[in-house]
Amino acid sequence: MKSIVLGAGVVGSAATWDLVRRGHDVAVVDADASATEAASLAFGVEATTFDVRDTDKLVSLLAPYDAVVSAVPYRFGLAIAEAAIRSGTHYVDFGGNPTVVGAQKELSSQALAAGLMVVPDCGLAPGLANVMATQMIADTGSTPIESVQIRVGALPQTPTGALGYQIAFSTAGLINEYVEPCEVIEDGTYATVEPLTRFETVEWDRWGPLEAFSTAGGTSTMCAVHLGAVTNLEYKTLRFPGHGKVFRALLEVGMFEENPGGADVSPRDLLRAALDRSLPKGAPDLVLARVTVTGEDGIRVMQFEDQGRDGYTALARTTAFPATALVDLILRGRINRPGVKTMNEAVTGDELLPELESVGIHITTQ
Repeated sequence: MKSIVLGAGVVGSAATWDLVRRGHDVAVVDADASATEAASLAFGVEATTFDVRDTDKLVSLLAPYDAVVSAVPYRFGLAIAEAAIRSGTHYVDFGGNPTVVGAQKELSSQALAAGLMVVPDCGLAPGLANVMATQMIADTGSTPIESVQIRVGALPQTPTGALGYQIAFSTAGLINEYVEPCEVIEDGTYATVEPLTRFETVEWDRWGPLEAFSTAGGTSTMCAVHLGAVTNLEYKTLRFPGHGKVFRALLEVGMFEENPGGADVSPRDLLRAALDRSLPKGAPDLVLARVTVTGEDGIRVMQFEDQGRDGYTALARTTAFPATALVDLILRGRINRPGVKTMNEAVTGDELLPELESVGIHITTQ
Protein backbone atom coordinates (compact mmCIF):
# COMPACT_ATOMS: atom_id res chain seq x y z
CA MET A 1 0.00 0.00 0.00
CA LYS A 2 1.65 3.19 -1.23
CA SER A 3 0.19 6.47 -0.01
CA ILE A 4 1.28 10.07 -0.45
CA VAL A 5 0.35 12.94 1.86
CA LEU A 6 0.25 16.46 0.44
CA GLY A 7 1.04 18.90 3.23
CA ALA A 8 3.31 18.36 6.22
CA GLY A 9 1.45 20.62 8.62
CA VAL A 10 -0.34 19.58 11.79
CA VAL A 11 -3.04 17.49 10.06
CA GLY A 12 -0.74 16.15 7.35
CA SER A 13 1.75 15.01 9.98
CA ALA A 14 -0.98 13.22 11.93
CA ALA A 15 -2.14 11.54 8.72
CA THR A 16 1.42 10.43 7.96
CA TRP A 17 1.84 8.98 11.45
CA ASP A 18 -1.34 6.93 11.20
CA LEU A 19 -0.67 5.63 7.69
CA VAL A 20 2.80 4.49 8.77
CA ARG A 21 1.25 2.87 11.85
CA ARG A 22 -1.19 1.04 9.58
CA GLY A 23 1.64 -0.39 7.49
CA HIS A 24 1.60 1.90 4.46
CA ASP A 25 4.64 2.91 2.45
CA VAL A 26 4.27 6.68 2.79
CA ALA A 27 5.71 9.74 1.06
CA VAL A 28 5.17 13.33 2.21
CA VAL A 29 5.18 16.45 0.05
CA ASP A 30 5.22 20.09 1.12
CA ALA A 31 6.25 23.38 -0.44
CA ASP A 32 8.31 24.15 2.68
CA ALA A 33 11.66 22.33 2.61
CA SER A 34 12.02 22.53 6.40
CA ALA A 35 8.62 20.85 6.81
CA THR A 36 9.53 17.98 4.52
CA GLU A 37 12.87 17.51 6.28
CA ALA A 38 11.09 17.40 9.65
CA ALA A 39 8.58 14.84 8.33
CA SER A 40 11.35 12.65 6.96
CA LEU A 41 13.17 12.66 10.29
CA ALA A 42 10.03 12.16 12.39
CA PHE A 43 8.47 9.31 10.42
CA GLY A 44 11.31 7.78 8.45
CA VAL A 45 9.49 8.38 5.18
CA GLU A 46 10.40 9.74 1.77
CA ALA A 47 9.80 13.49 1.77
CA THR A 48 9.87 15.84 -1.23
CA THR A 49 9.65 19.60 -1.59
CA PHE A 50 6.90 20.34 -4.10
CA ASP A 51 4.37 23.11 -4.70
CA VAL A 52 0.93 21.69 -5.57
CA ARG A 53 0.27 24.74 -7.72
CA ASP A 54 2.63 23.15 -10.27
CA THR A 55 -0.25 21.27 -11.90
CA ASP A 56 1.84 20.24 -14.91
CA LYS A 57 3.96 17.99 -12.69
CA LEU A 58 1.26 16.95 -10.24
CA VAL A 59 0.07 13.95 -12.26
CA SER A 60 3.56 12.45 -12.48
CA LEU A 61 4.08 13.11 -8.77
CA LEU A 62 0.95 11.13 -7.82
CA ALA A 63 1.23 8.34 -10.40
CA PRO A 64 3.42 5.94 -8.35
CA TYR A 65 0.98 5.94 -5.43
CA ASP A 66 -2.21 4.02 -4.70
CA ALA A 67 -3.82 6.84 -2.70
CA VAL A 68 -3.29 10.51 -1.95
CA VAL A 69 -4.34 12.36 1.20
CA SER A 70 -4.62 16.08 0.45
CA ALA A 71 -3.92 18.15 3.58
CA VAL A 72 -3.45 21.44 1.74
CA PRO A 73 -5.99 24.32 1.64
CA TYR A 74 -9.36 23.51 0.10
CA ARG A 75 -8.86 25.91 -2.81
CA PHE A 76 -6.49 23.35 -4.37
CA GLY A 77 -8.99 20.51 -4.04
CA LEU A 78 -10.35 20.51 -7.58
CA ALA A 79 -6.98 20.58 -9.33
CA ILE A 80 -5.55 17.83 -7.13
CA ALA A 81 -8.63 15.64 -7.55
CA GLU A 82 -8.35 16.02 -11.33
CA ALA A 83 -4.67 15.09 -11.20
CA ALA A 84 -5.41 12.08 -8.98
CA ILE A 85 -7.92 10.72 -11.49
CA ARG A 86 -5.49 11.22 -14.36
CA SER A 87 -2.75 9.44 -12.41
CA GLY A 88 -4.94 6.50 -11.33
CA THR A 89 -4.72 7.37 -7.63
CA HIS A 90 -7.49 7.17 -5.03
CA TYR A 91 -8.05 10.58 -3.40
CA VAL A 92 -9.27 11.93 -0.07
CA ASP A 93 -9.24 15.46 1.35
CA PHE A 94 -10.57 17.38 4.33
CA GLY A 95 -12.96 19.57 2.31
CA GLY A 96 -15.19 22.01 4.11
CA ASN A 97 -16.11 24.24 1.16
CA PRO A 98 -19.38 23.31 -0.58
CA THR A 99 -18.45 25.13 -3.81
CA VAL A 100 -15.22 23.17 -4.22
CA VAL A 101 -16.95 19.91 -3.34
CA GLY A 102 -19.64 20.66 -5.92
CA ALA A 103 -16.96 21.13 -8.58
CA GLN A 104 -15.26 17.90 -7.53
CA LYS A 105 -18.59 16.10 -7.87
CA GLU A 106 -18.56 17.00 -11.57
CA LEU A 107 -15.60 14.61 -11.92
CA SER A 108 -17.61 11.60 -10.81
CA SER A 109 -18.00 9.98 -14.23
CA GLN A 110 -14.26 10.21 -14.81
CA ALA A 111 -13.49 8.67 -11.40
CA LEU A 112 -16.03 5.93 -12.02
CA ALA A 113 -14.50 5.10 -15.41
CA ALA A 114 -11.07 4.93 -13.79
CA GLY A 115 -12.33 2.72 -10.95
CA LEU A 116 -11.21 5.26 -8.36
CA MET A 117 -12.70 6.52 -5.13
CA VAL A 118 -12.48 10.32 -4.87
CA VAL A 119 -13.68 11.35 -1.43
CA PRO A 120 -13.76 14.99 -0.29
CA ASP A 121 -15.04 16.13 3.12
CA CYS A 122 -13.10 13.51 5.10
CA GLY A 123 -12.22 15.42 8.24
CA LEU A 124 -14.05 15.91 11.51
CA ALA A 125 -16.98 17.99 10.27
CA PRO A 126 -17.61 17.61 7.43
CA GLY A 127 -16.50 14.01 7.65
CA LEU A 128 -16.65 11.84 10.74
CA ALA A 129 -19.66 13.64 12.23
CA ASN A 130 -21.61 13.10 8.99
CA VAL A 131 -20.74 9.39 8.93
CA MET A 132 -22.05 9.15 12.50
CA ALA A 133 -25.28 10.92 11.53
CA THR A 134 -25.76 8.82 8.40
CA GLN A 135 -25.29 5.61 10.37
CA MET A 136 -27.89 6.74 12.90
CA ILE A 137 -30.33 7.56 10.11
CA ALA A 138 -29.81 4.07 8.64
CA ASP A 139 -30.22 2.42 12.03
CA THR A 140 -33.44 4.32 12.71
CA GLY A 141 -35.03 2.69 9.68
CA SER A 142 -38.52 4.19 9.48
CA THR A 143 -38.85 7.52 7.71
CA PRO A 144 -39.47 10.37 7.71
CA ILE A 145 -37.17 10.97 10.70
CA GLU A 146 -38.25 14.02 12.65
CA SER A 147 -34.85 15.53 13.38
CA VAL A 148 -31.09 15.04 12.91
CA GLN A 149 -29.02 17.55 14.86
CA ILE A 150 -25.20 17.63 14.56
CA ARG A 151 -23.12 19.60 17.09
CA VAL A 152 -19.32 19.71 16.86
CA GLY A 153 -16.69 21.88 18.49
CA ALA A 154 -12.90 22.15 18.64
CA LEU A 155 -12.14 24.05 21.83
CA PRO A 156 -9.32 24.93 24.20
CA GLN A 157 -9.68 22.96 27.41
CA THR A 158 -9.33 26.23 29.33
CA PRO A 159 -11.05 29.17 27.62
CA THR A 160 -9.30 32.55 27.77
CA GLY A 161 -10.36 36.02 26.69
CA ALA A 162 -13.69 37.20 25.35
CA LEU A 163 -13.63 34.68 22.49
CA GLY A 164 -12.78 31.66 24.68
CA TYR A 165 -10.88 30.29 21.70
CA GLN A 166 -7.43 29.45 20.40
CA ILE A 167 -6.13 28.97 16.86
CA ALA A 168 -6.93 25.36 16.13
CA PHE A 169 -6.60 25.43 12.34
CA SER A 170 -6.34 27.97 9.54
CA THR A 171 -8.00 31.28 10.40
CA ALA A 172 -8.97 31.52 6.71
CA GLY A 173 -10.89 28.27 7.12
CA LEU A 174 -12.49 29.55 10.32
CA ILE A 175 -13.72 32.71 8.61
CA ASN A 176 -15.01 30.63 5.67
CA GLU A 177 -17.23 28.67 8.08
CA TYR A 178 -18.50 31.93 9.57
CA VAL A 179 -19.37 33.71 6.30
CA GLU A 180 -20.85 31.16 3.86
CA PRO A 181 -24.57 30.16 3.76
CA CYS A 182 -25.44 27.17 5.95
CA GLU A 183 -27.43 24.33 4.35
CA VAL A 184 -30.29 22.80 6.35
CA ILE A 185 -33.45 20.77 5.94
CA GLU A 186 -36.29 22.61 7.64
CA ASP A 187 -39.85 21.32 7.79
CA GLY A 188 -39.05 18.89 4.99
CA THR A 189 -37.61 21.55 2.67
CA TYR A 190 -34.04 22.32 1.66
CA ALA A 191 -32.99 25.80 2.76
CA THR A 192 -29.98 27.92 3.64
CA VAL A 193 -29.66 30.07 6.75
CA GLU A 194 -27.23 32.80 7.71
CA PRO A 195 -24.08 31.84 9.58
CA LEU A 196 -23.62 32.90 13.20
CA THR A 197 -27.36 32.71 13.88
CA ARG A 198 -29.77 30.29 15.62
CA PHE A 199 -27.94 30.37 18.92
CA GLU A 200 -28.73 27.73 21.52
CA THR A 201 -27.26 26.49 24.79
CA VAL A 202 -25.79 22.98 24.89
CA GLU A 203 -25.04 21.17 28.13
CA TRP A 204 -22.01 18.88 28.21
CA ASP A 205 -20.65 17.18 31.31
CA ARG A 206 -17.40 18.81 32.51
CA TRP A 207 -17.28 21.26 29.59
CA GLY A 208 -20.66 22.99 29.43
CA PRO A 209 -22.66 25.05 29.21
CA LEU A 210 -21.62 25.76 25.63
CA GLU A 211 -23.20 27.78 22.86
CA ALA A 212 -24.05 26.40 19.43
CA PHE A 213 -24.74 28.37 16.26
CA SER A 214 -25.06 27.83 12.53
CA THR A 215 -21.88 27.58 10.46
CA ALA A 216 -21.22 26.59 6.86
CA GLY A 217 -20.03 23.32 5.37
CA GLY A 218 -20.81 21.01 8.26
CA THR A 219 -23.75 19.24 6.66
CA SER A 220 -21.66 18.30 3.59
CA THR A 221 -24.08 16.59 1.15
CA MET A 222 -26.46 15.33 3.81
CA CYS A 223 -29.24 17.79 3.02
CA ALA A 224 -29.33 16.69 -0.61
CA VAL A 225 -29.02 12.99 0.22
CA HIS A 226 -31.64 12.84 2.96
CA LEU A 227 -34.21 15.33 1.69
CA GLY A 228 -37.56 13.55 1.92
CA ALA A 229 -36.32 11.09 4.56
CA VAL A 230 -35.51 13.65 7.27
CA THR A 231 -37.84 16.49 8.24
CA ASN A 232 -35.25 18.66 10.00
CA LEU A 233 -31.46 18.43 9.69
CA GLU A 234 -28.97 21.00 10.91
CA TYR A 235 -25.30 21.39 11.82
CA LYS A 236 -24.06 23.84 14.45
CA THR A 237 -20.61 24.62 15.83
CA LEU A 238 -19.94 24.46 19.57
CA ARG A 239 -18.04 27.24 21.31
CA PHE A 240 -17.73 28.65 24.80
CA PRO A 241 -20.47 31.24 25.52
CA GLY A 242 -20.00 34.67 23.95
CA HIS A 243 -17.76 33.65 21.05
CA GLY A 244 -20.39 33.57 18.33
CA LYS A 245 -21.93 36.96 19.13
CA VAL A 246 -18.54 38.67 18.79
CA PHE A 247 -18.01 37.16 15.35
CA ARG A 248 -21.58 37.93 14.35
CA ALA A 249 -20.89 41.60 15.14
CA LEU A 250 -17.73 41.48 13.01
CA LEU A 251 -19.77 40.00 10.15
CA GLU A 252 -22.43 42.69 10.44
CA VAL A 253 -19.91 45.57 10.29
CA GLY A 254 -18.24 44.13 7.18
CA MET A 255 -15.04 42.66 8.58
CA PHE A 256 -15.53 39.45 6.57
CA GLU A 257 -15.70 41.29 3.25
CA GLU A 258 -12.79 40.86 0.86
CA ASN A 259 -12.70 44.02 -1.30
CA PRO A 260 -15.79 46.14 -0.60
CA GLY A 261 -16.30 48.77 -3.29
CA GLY A 262 -12.92 47.96 -4.81
CA ALA A 263 -11.08 49.02 -1.66
CA ASP A 264 -7.32 48.60 -1.59
CA VAL A 265 -7.46 47.07 1.89
CA SER A 266 -9.36 43.84 2.49
CA PRO A 267 -11.20 43.80 5.84
CA ARG A 268 -11.02 40.00 5.80
CA ASP A 269 -7.24 40.07 5.39
CA LEU A 270 -6.96 42.52 8.28
CA LEU A 271 -9.17 40.34 10.47
CA ARG A 272 -7.24 37.21 9.58
CA ALA A 273 -3.95 38.90 10.41
CA ALA A 274 -5.32 40.18 13.71
CA LEU A 275 -6.58 36.72 14.67
CA ASP A 276 -3.29 35.10 13.71
CA ARG A 277 -1.38 37.63 15.78
CA SER A 278 -3.63 37.81 18.82
CA LEU A 279 -5.32 34.47 19.46
CA PRO A 280 -3.53 32.01 21.74
CA LYS A 281 -2.32 28.71 20.36
CA GLY A 282 -0.79 25.48 21.53
CA ALA A 283 -2.68 24.95 24.80
CA PRO A 284 -4.36 21.55 25.44
CA ASP A 285 -7.43 21.22 23.24
CA LEU A 286 -10.64 19.28 23.13
CA VAL A 287 -13.01 18.01 20.45
CA LEU A 288 -16.68 17.36 21.21
CA ALA A 289 -19.12 15.81 18.73
CA ARG A 290 -22.74 14.83 19.26
CA VAL A 291 -25.45 13.66 16.86
CA THR A 292 -29.02 13.59 18.15
CA VAL A 293 -31.71 11.81 16.13
CA THR A 294 -35.39 12.06 16.96
CA GLY A 295 -37.71 9.50 15.38
CA GLU A 296 -40.76 7.38 16.09
CA ASP A 297 -38.84 5.36 18.67
CA GLY A 298 -37.71 8.41 20.63
CA ILE A 299 -34.36 10.18 20.91
CA ARG A 300 -30.99 8.53 20.26
CA VAL A 301 -27.58 10.10 20.75
CA MET A 302 -24.13 9.21 19.36
CA GLN A 303 -21.19 11.21 20.64
CA PHE A 304 -17.53 11.34 21.58
CA GLU A 305 -15.03 13.64 23.18
CA ASP A 306 -11.33 13.54 22.42
CA GLN A 307 -8.20 15.12 23.85
CA GLY A 308 -4.67 15.31 22.49
CA ARG A 309 -2.35 12.33 22.81
CA ASP A 310 0.65 10.73 21.07
CA GLY A 311 1.95 14.23 20.32
CA TYR A 312 -1.12 15.29 18.32
CA THR A 313 -3.90 17.70 19.23
CA ALA A 314 -7.46 16.48 19.51
CA LEU A 315 -8.38 18.40 16.37
CA ALA A 316 -5.48 16.95 14.37
CA ARG A 317 -6.42 13.44 15.52
CA THR A 318 -10.13 13.70 14.79
CA THR A 319 -9.50 15.40 11.44
CA ALA A 320 -6.71 13.18 10.11
CA PHE A 321 -7.55 9.73 11.44
CA PRO A 322 -11.00 9.29 9.85
CA ALA A 323 -9.40 10.01 6.45
CA THR A 324 -6.47 7.66 6.98
CA ALA A 325 -8.79 4.94 8.23
CA LEU A 326 -10.80 5.33 5.02
CA VAL A 327 -7.66 5.15 2.86
CA ASP A 328 -6.68 1.96 4.67
CA LEU A 329 -10.12 0.42 4.05
CA ILE A 330 -9.86 1.30 0.34
CA LEU A 331 -6.35 -0.04 -0.19
CA ARG A 332 -7.05 -3.24 1.74
CA GLY A 333 -9.99 -3.83 -0.61
CA ARG A 334 -12.58 -3.71 2.16
CA ILE A 335 -14.61 -1.03 0.37
CA ASN A 336 -14.85 -0.31 -3.35
CA ARG A 337 -17.31 2.40 -4.38
CA PRO A 338 -15.83 4.28 -7.34
CA GLY A 339 -16.87 7.80 -8.21
CA VAL A 340 -16.81 11.10 -6.36
CA LYS A 341 -18.60 10.71 -3.04
CA THR A 342 -18.31 12.67 0.17
CA MET A 343 -17.30 10.67 3.22
CA ASN A 344 -20.87 10.18 4.41
CA GLU A 345 -21.70 8.72 0.96
CA ALA A 346 -18.52 6.65 0.59
CA VAL A 347 -18.34 4.68 3.84
CA THR A 348 -20.77 3.56 6.54
CA GLY A 349 -20.35 4.05 10.24
CA ASP A 350 -20.32 0.30 10.71
CA GLU A 351 -17.26 0.18 8.44
CA LEU A 352 -15.40 3.27 9.63
CA LEU A 353 -16.08 3.80 13.33
CA PRO A 354 -14.49 0.56 14.59
CA GLU A 355 -11.29 1.56 12.75
CA LEU A 356 -10.92 4.57 15.07
CA GLU A 357 -10.81 2.53 18.25
CA SER A 358 -7.14 1.71 17.67
CA VAL A 359 -6.23 5.42 17.92
CA GLY A 360 -8.36 5.98 21.02
CA ILE A 361 -11.36 7.72 19.45
CA HIS A 362 -14.22 6.02 21.29
CA ILE A 363 -17.74 6.73 20.02
CA THR A 364 -20.72 5.84 22.17
CA THR A 365 -24.43 5.47 21.41
CA GLN A 366 -27.33 5.78 23.79
